Amino acid sequence: MSLWLKFTMSKRKINWYKYAAPANFYPLAGRIIPWFAVITIILFAAGLYVGFFVAPKMGGDQREAYHIIFIHVPAAWMGMFLYVLTAIYAGIGWAFNARLASMMATAISTTGAIFTFISLVTGSLWGRPAWGVWWVWDARMTSTLILLFLYIGFISLQSSIDDPRRADRAGAVLALVGLINVPIIYFSVQWWNTLHQGATITAKGYHMVPSQLAGMLILLAACWMYSIAVVLARVRYIIREREHEAPWLSAEGVV
Repeated sequence: MSLWLKFTMSKRKINWYKYAAPANFYPLAGRIIPWFAVITIILFAAGLYVGFFVAPKMGGDQREAYHIIFIHVPAAWMGMFLYVLTAIYAGIGWAFNARLASMMATAISTTGAIFTFISLVTGSLWGRPAWGVWWVWDARMTSTLILLFLYIGFISLQSSIDDPRRADRAGAVLALVGLINVPIIYFSVQWWNTLHQGATITAKGYHMVPSQLAGMLILLAACWMYSIAVVLARVRYIIREREHEAPWLSAEGVV
């Protein structure tokens, strides 16, 4: 029985390395995008319900404005995480001449820039009732703004170079150098005195009502699922754009 099970598992084992080729990754991405899209909708609906209707309201000056935290915090986290992923994929593409990795970096950067922009806007909306000002040049907010500029620089630099391989290499250099900004964002409230509050969730615990934590984590998961779906759709577009003369695209029914 055990030998038969091992034989069956070995036959079903997936060779993931083959999906490093755009020709193999393209159809796989097309099949799994709808699944992530459905999960995204479900998680967003559940997270917004928990965050806005189940989590307790706050008193004081913030009142209803505190609900922005359920959008602001996941967006801020995603902006940082996606930049790290952008740099990793760009670095892999540069070091190993891996076309798909470079395409993934390009696809991720747009979504990361959107989340960073959302975090800045929602942070300003939250800061007005909490601090009495829309914007202050404190370490956390300034370094997050720099992160947005890094995203814009990465996207603009790649768009300004006609040769995709040269664009990928130039973007990789910028993305890797910009990585130094991510720990600055994360530790800024510990290194400098700022208006921005410290970390609400740490390795030692959390300083939130459980329903608030649940709503935030559900929305964070929704943002991850959304990012995967959108990045996969975006990378399929990039593959079609760069590989438009490849014979396998005709076999996929892509004109």
